[in-house]
Formats: sequence, C-alpha cells, structure tokens
Amino acid sequence: MKQSDRFVTWCADALSINAAFMLFYAFRVRSGVVGFYIEPEFFLPMAALWVYWSGLFFFYGLYRQWYDRSRLDEMISVIRATLIGILLLFFLIVLDDLATNAPATSRMLILAYWFILGSMVSVGRLTLRMVQRRLLLAGIGVRPTVIVGWSRRAFELCDMIQKYPALGYRLVGFVAARGPNHRTRRSRRRKYNDLPILGDIEDLPKILDKKMVKEILVGLDSRQHEQLLAILRSCDGRDVGIKIMADLYDIVTGQARVHSIFGVPLLEVQPQIMAPWEEAAKRSLDVVVASLVLLAGLPIWILVVLCIKLDSKGNVFYRQERVGRNGRVFRIMKFRSMKSDAEKQSGPVWAGKNDPRVTRVGKLLRRMHLDEVPQFWNVLIGDMSLVGPRPERPYFVEKLSREIPLYKRRLRFRPGITGWAQVKHKYDESIDDVKTKVKYDLFYIENASWRFDLKILLNTLYVMIMRRGHT
Repeated sequence: MKQSDRFVTWCADALSINAAFMLFYAFRVRSGVVGFYIEPEFFLPMAALWVYWSGLFFFYGLYRQWYDRSRLDEMISVIRATLIGILLLFFLIVLDDLATNAPATSRMLILAYWFILGSMVSVGRLTLRMVQRRLLLAGIGVRPTVIVGWSRRAFELCDMIQKYPALGYRLVGFVAARGPNHRTRRSRRRKYNDLPILGDIEDLPKILDKKMVKEILVGLDSRQHEQLLAILRSCDGRDVGIKIMADLYDIVTGQARVHSIFGVPLLEVQPQIMAPWEEAAKRSLDVVVASLVLLAGLPIWILVVLCIKLDSKGNVFYRQERVGRNGRVFRIMKFRSMKSDAEKQSGPVWAGKNDPRVTRVGKLLRRMHLDEVPQFWNVLIGDMSLVGPRPERPYFVEKLSREIPLYKRRLRFRPGITGWAQVKHKYDESIDDVKTKVKYDLFYIENASWRFDLKILLNTLYVMIMRRGHT
C-alpha cells in the first residue's frame, strides 16, 4: 500500500475511534442511565484510546494493501483486532476494580464500548472503501500493470481484470514469453483488446521503467520455471508486485495459497514475509537499541573521535553510498578506520583482513567492532535495521547482480548492521565469499522473523565477546 493510502485509512480510523469514544462518553456520562461518583475525564482518555487502538490496528496488519482484500475479510480482521484489544482492556479494568474495591459496572460497560467501537470502525472503513472503489472506477489511483504471457491463459487473465476495474489494475500491455509456444501466436497477432505486446521478458526491466509499472500479472503455466525465474530476476530490488494466475491443479492439491478477489484467483509471488506485528516489533527494537547505544555510550564515542583525529588526517566519519531497501541509495556512516585516500589508486575494492590501508586506531576499532557504531544513526532514521542483509555499494550491487542469480532479492529488506551471513561466514575478501554470503542472506529473507532476529543478535554478541566474528 502506498504511504498516502495508509495515511487515509489511518485518518478514517482516527475519526471512527474518537467518534466511538464520544458516543460511549455520551451514553456513560450524559444519558443518566449509568450512575457515577466523579465525572470521568474526556480528552485524556480519548487521546490515550486513540493511540492504543491505532497501535493495535497497525500491530495486527489492518493498514495493509486494502484492494487485495474483500470487504468481508477486512471487517473480520477489524472485529478480531477490536475483540483482542477489548479483552486486554477488560482484564486491566478487572485488576483495577479488585485493587480499589470498585463496583463491577465498568466491566459491563466495556462490552457496550466494544459494540460502539466495532460498529464505528467497520462503518468508517466500509464508507472509505466505497469511496476508494468509486475513484478506481473513475481511473483515479489505479496502478499501471502488465500481463506476462501471450496465450489463451494470459487472455483469460486480461478479460477478468478488465471485467473488474475496481481491482485497481490499469493494463498497459503484454510482455510475451520466449519459446516455441509463443512465436507462432505473436507472428499473427500484435494486440489483444487493444493492448499491445510491449516486448519479451528480456525487455521487462526497460518496460517497468518506461511504463512506470507497479504490478505484474503472470499468465504463464506455473511449471514454466525458467520464465518465472527470469521475471523474478528482472524485478529484484524493485517495488513491484508480482501475482500469478494460479493453476487449478495447484489450488486443488494445495501447492499454492491463493486469494480471490471478485473471483480472480491470483497467487502472490513475493508476499509480505514478516507478520505486521513482527515488523512493528522489529522496528521498535531497532529504535530502542539504536537510541540506547548512541546515548548511553556518548562519552566513549567522543573519546573515539579524539583518537581518530589524533592518529591520522582526515574526517572522523566515513560516509559512503550503499544500496538499501527496494534499491534506494543512502549514505552509510562509520568511524573512519582507513587512510582518508584509501581508494584513490585502487578504486572500489573489498577490504582485506590485514588491509595495509587500515590505520593504527582503525585496527583497534575493527577488532572491537566499534567502527560500526555510527551505523546506529542509520538504523534510527530508518535506512538500516539491526539485523538484515549486508548493505553493499551500488558498484558491487550492479556487478554481483550480473554474476549471481537473484542477488537483488536481498534488497527486499532493510540492510542490517549484523545478519545471518555476517555471523555464519568470514569477512568478504573475494567474489566467492560474497556468493557464499548471498546464500545466507537469502535463507534469512525466506525465514525472517522477530525470533530469528533475536537469535542473530545473541550470536553477534557472542562472536564479539569471543572475538571470533568478522562482522
């Protein structure tokens, strides 16, 4: 979902949550149905509940891509999230009542609040979705989309997408697959439903850039592995959604998990790997740890700055362009551990284990891993995470993506200060080391979880203490 879509949904929820509290407050205080000794406050509880429900909704993934879910599924998600949140509030109220010997009236009122809240949020979201769908039908907010394939299967997919414009796909053309089964068709026909063939799979990167494509719908047989891998390679590191028209065989045998919108069976190839609550927990951990390290160790970092300045000429901090999530380039920060003109003669090269360009203070910083500390600032501002694939320079990303299949899949995650590859393998000294680390990175990406992150962090602390690592 685009950030603007998330913001609109968040605003709609904010109105619903606050309106629900106002209605509940009117029933609780102004109606006269329920008695009270002291009139409850209004603004502070309303603000606290707004923050509470907004956080809970984000935690349970209610700000995901809305157009890939039916309204019924969304309402069920809303009811489930509000029920869990109400149960938590209920137990807190019970504990407070037991501590203060208060009457049990408030425990019953919480059910009334849940009914009002669930109704208001549901109505608010249904109204918003109705408006958004009308905008999509009018062509506002649609996503440029291509269909990969030039066969009966791709034409069926095209017909279904055009039948349901509320899906939000704006078809711009077809991308034909290479092979004997497609050449004959292409020689006779160049358009279908006024949609042209834009090129072959080999042309896909150029097509994505030229047409500003946001979605790829694949109308190939799921057993056409070579074409599917070619599509994935073309989209590595790009913020593009990929969905496949699932085979009936795959659906029946359970080999594919399919979501159906308006009866269109689409299999998501690159789904969101981590659950929303895990992503929230991961980011929260990043912010808390980065803040603690930067603030608590401030006297030490000042001493490090002085040592670097006294040891050699040049800037204290080393800044360098790295490729981050979805291919976005950012500037990484480290304490400088090499001579200021280290790459003046050699150009971009990997640092060796006993690199002669490293300064005296730099050797100590590297041995104790203190040169990495300024990266916690990159973590704090969202360029990096504590755990993730190693951030690489644009030069090497382009070089390695040509030599290593699916290398850019690493760009689906924020790069990390540490990671599974850094813990399990030694320092990068050659292309073979990088290829080995890519395997570990891909393993992490496919198995990412908050628990896995904690395991990597504990392993990192161990290798730092034992001085066995090369992170």
